[in-house]
Amino acid sequence: MNMNTTEITFTIDQLRSLIGTRVEHEGMVCEIIEILEDDPALILQECEIHTIIQADQHGEAHRRVPTTRTVPILNPDRTEYNPAFLNLDVLNELIS
Repeated sequence: MNMNTTEITFTIDQLRSLIGTRVEHEGMVCEIIEILEDDPALILQECEIHTIIQADQHGEAHRRVPTTRTVPILNPDRTEYNPAFLNLDVLNELIS
């Protein structure tokens, strides 16, 4: 499979199979906790004890939650895989 093409050879169900997988992103150990389907992306949650204060629906801060990050699967012009996605090293799990 060519890594520099938008031809996606895996399904959303295969992406969902990655939920729970631990990966390293920007030097932090993270867990894939969700898949965004429309503009395919992975939602990562940091596993280390770095929390942010989360506001409720009224904008008031009440609790600390782990930091999350969104990693798009394709670059903005959708012509290639996003380098951040490739750095997660999960592509082999999807096509095997």
